[in-house]
Amino acid sequence: MLDFDVKRSTRRCAATSVEFAPGSKYYSVLEAEGAEVVRRDYARDAWQGPPASAIGWWESHVPLEGVSKPKLAPSEVALELFDRWRDDPEHQDSVYILALFLVRKRVFRFAEAAFATVSSDGEVLRVYCASRAAEYDVAVVPVTRDRAAEIQQQLMDLLYSDCQ
Repeated sequence: MLDFDVKRSTRRCAATSVEFAPGSKYYSVLEAEGAEVVRRDYARDAWQGPPASAIGWWESHVPLEGVSKPKLAPSEVALELFDRWRDDPEHQDSVYILALFLVRKRVFRFAEAAFATVSSDGEVLRVYCASRAAEYDVAVVPVTRDRAAEIQQQLMDLLYSDCQ
């Protein structure tokens, strides 16, 4: 597994050097440069899609001034949701997105053999949860952009609160 440090947003466009205004949307991309992974942020109007050398990319926004950041529920709550959904075929795509979210939040990490192919079930993502000392196999499910946005909003509604 590759592990690298992703820098915070510079809040400045890599193409135009213009500073992002509060509330503005922008794109971030990770690119390999030699042994380093470099993050670059682009204003929406300067974004021309991810370069061929991109490791990953995402859309984000600059928080509005004076608006408090939503607070994430404790990891145990997300793990309980994972347990509740993982054996339900109707939530298979949600479990996959939730597992990736838990990797990003460092509750899960990719296991030694992160991707394994199971003949009848397709590709599987294997993750490890240190707090439970357990490994989980999660079906890799193709998710459309619209469905991913729905699932992300559902997770935001379930796992985040506006409380401080």
